[in-house]
Amino acid sequence: MTWKFWKKDNTKAKKKKSASREWFDAIVFAVIAATLIRTLFIEAYVIPSGSMESSLLIGDYLFVSKVNYGARMPITPIGIPFTAHTIPFTDAQSYWSGLQLPYYRLPGFSDIKKGDIVVFNLPMEADSPYYRPVDRRENIIKRCQGTPGDTLSLANAQVYINGKPELAAIHGEMTYIVKSDGSPINPDVINELHLTDMAPINNTDFSTNTTVESAAKLRTYSNIKSVTPNIAIKGLVDELNPVYPLSHPDYKIGAMPRYGWNIDNFGPVIIPKKGWTVKLDSLTFPIYGRAIAVYEHNTVKVNGKDIFINGKKADTYTFKLNYYWMMGDNRHNSTDSRYWGFLPEDHVVGKALFTWMSIDSTASFANKIRWSRLFRGIK
Repeated sequence: MTWKFWKKDNTKAKKKKSASREWFDAIVFAVIAATLIRTLFIEAYVIPSGSMESSLLIGDYLFVSKVNYGARMPITPIGIPFTAHTIPFTDAQSYWSGLQLPYYRLPGFSDIKKGDIVVFNLPMEADSPYYRPVDRRENIIKRCQGTPGDTLSLANAQVYINGKPELAAIHGEMTYIVKSDGSPINPDVINELHLTDMAPINNTDFSTNTTVESAAKLRTYSNIKSVTPNIAIKGLVDELNPVYPLSHPDYKIGAMPRYGWNIDNFGPVIIPKKGWTVKLDSLTFPIYGRAIAVYEHNTVKVNGKDIFINGKKADTYTFKLNYYWMMGDNRHNSTDSRYWGFLPEDHVVGKALFTWMSIDSTASFANKIRWSRLFRGIK
């Protein structure tokens, strides 16, 4: 009697996968691996606008670390991989909002510090017409100016934290009024000094955005009479371009207070900290009402001079999240916390690390790549 019959059955060669099956398995593995890396460790990001110039330029490609502040776990996990909120080249939603998980963040190396350049989800997309979940809102990038518990104010474009002046970004820009003798500015000077958003005021004068250093150099040219920062007048409200909370007047008791704030003169305001209790009245409610209702998901109603939170009359509120104050380095060309208020911690995506590529779309083909900005750290 032979005992080898069992070997024949158990040593059958495995059926070889077809080429299409091997490609499918490879693609699935690549998608899963890339998604894990993008969610937990690092993500690429490109600068789309000039709000951070000249610290960061339009066309800078960055790597954003998820581990510095701790990776945020997906809130709307079901969707098309590598899309934020819509399917490319369409207006169709790329995720399913039927499943939304609670906010949770893994432990990170550090907390957000003042001066950090941070990528985060745009808070305004909680509003009409988007109503997007937190992790499906557009990614934007700004510099942190204030952290939880800080008292922040602006006076003549200078940021103050807890009464002390905060250091300005080394390469930050603002708007200047330039008075000249009427002779044209050399195009090479415009490029060298990075004079952007140039707009004529009259036959001799113009406004432009540039850095403090470039403004100082511009003053040395013989055809330039003066270069003056265009700072908004303290107490003068821009009715056509109001800042927070006038920009979001949904949360108020009676008439909105006249805070007299503008882009260069603002506050003081206390940045909410987890566990901090604020007294709610006609002056504070317009400032903190949005965070209470929109970001902390409470039902807020006002009846006369009374505030009701989740159906109960309230004259105080204790915050559940930490908040931050974000501003662009290009101070007069940035939609930031001055317009939409505090940034909740659950909106934070990660910390900008360095630029790995930079492309100037306005330059000639030979000069498209800004070689000096490749693999450059971000400050």
